[in-house]
Amino acid sequence: MKLLVPPFTQESAAAKIRMAEDGWNSRDPQRVSLVYTEDSLWRNRSEFIAGRAEIVDFLARKWSRELEYRLIKELWSFTDNRIAVRFAYEWRDDSGNWFRSYANENWEFNPDGLMQRRFASINDVPICESDRKFHWPLGRRPDDHPGLTELGL
Repeated sequence: MKLLVPPFTQESAAAKIRMAEDGWNSRDPQRVSLVYTEDSLWRNRSEFIAGRAEIVDFLARKWSRELEYRLIKELWSFTDNRIAVRFAYEWRDDSGNWFRSYANENWEFNPDGLMQRRFASINDVPICESDRKFHWPLGRRPDDHPGLTELGL
């Protein structure tokens, strides 16, 4: 896996975000954890996470609870080694209730392109199954599927 490294440009920041989206849509905690530093620090909602082992545990719990998870990320802003992202994902619980989660996150990268800090603020909104907008097969979002802006999100 080729990591994009700082300083970021518009193109490399957007590519870094798409790589992250693809990884998270794999729902493979081990694969996802490899783009973070060994001592990466996270705040995800009200949970504080430190290091790859905790990242793997967190993601395994997350994806056992958030079924049929599909995510779209979009660039908001960037600087030399930081990227601000907005994202939304759809999922259902084990009772069949659907949700769309809206979020903003801030990323900071080390010189090798590994994420050393991630801060995410996320809100869950119940939706009807008929209101879903993310309909691709589980896994990577197809290149021709609309992004958040095109979907009006």
